[in-house]
Amino acid sequence: MNRSESKYFATAAKMDEAFLRLLEKKDFAYITVKEICETAGVNRSTFYLHYETIGDLLAESAEHMIGQFLSYMNKDASAFITKLQSCPVDELYLITPEYLTPYLNYVKENRRLFRTAIENAVVLGADGIYEKMLRHVFVPILERCGVPECDRAYMMTFYLHGLMAIITQWLKTDCADTVEHIISLMQTCVRSVEESSCSK
Repeated sequence: MNRSESKYFATAAKMDEAFLRLLEKKDFAYITVKEICETAGVNRSTFYLHYETIGDLLAESAEHMIGQFLSYMNKDASAFITKLQSCPVDELYLITPEYLTPYLNYVKENRRLFRTAIENAVVLGADGIYEKMLRHVFVPILERCGVPECDRAYMMTFYLHGLMAIITQWLKTDCADTVEHIISLMQTCVRSVEESSCSK
C-alpha cells in the first residue's frame, strides 16, 4: 500500500469512527454528513470522495463491526469447533450460553448500529451479515446431527430468521431484557427442533 492509499484508508477509518460515535448518541435518521465531517475533522468533499450517501458509510461500518466480532470469536473458534465434533450428540445444541453470551453482549453494546442495520436490512444485505456470524457454529452441528447437505441451507435459514426475529424484538426495546433471558427464550424456541433433527 502506497502513501496515498494509506492516507485514503486512514481518512475512511476516521469517518467510520466518527459515525459510530454519533450513532451512540442519536438515531441514524438524525445524523448528517456535516456532523460526520465535523466529528472526523474532514471536509465535506472528502466524505463524498469516499461515499455517495450516509447509507454507504453505514454499510461499511456494519461490515467493519462484523469483522471485529468474527476476529473476537475466532480466537476460541478451533477449541469450540473441536468440542462440537467430539461431544455426545445429546449435548449438541445450537443455542448454548457459551456461544450466545459473547454474541448477545456484542449486539447489546452496539445496539444502535445493529438496530439501524436491521432497519436497513435490504440495502445492507443484513441476512448475509448475520449468516457470516452464525455459520461457523451451525454447519458443524448440522453435520454431526446427520442433516443431509441438501437440507442444511433450509435449516440454516430457519434458525437464522427465527433467532434474528428474537434479536430484532430485543433491539426494539433497547435491549431492556437481560442477555440471560434472551438466551433462555432462544433455547425454548429451538430446542424441540434440534432434538427432532438429532434424533433421526
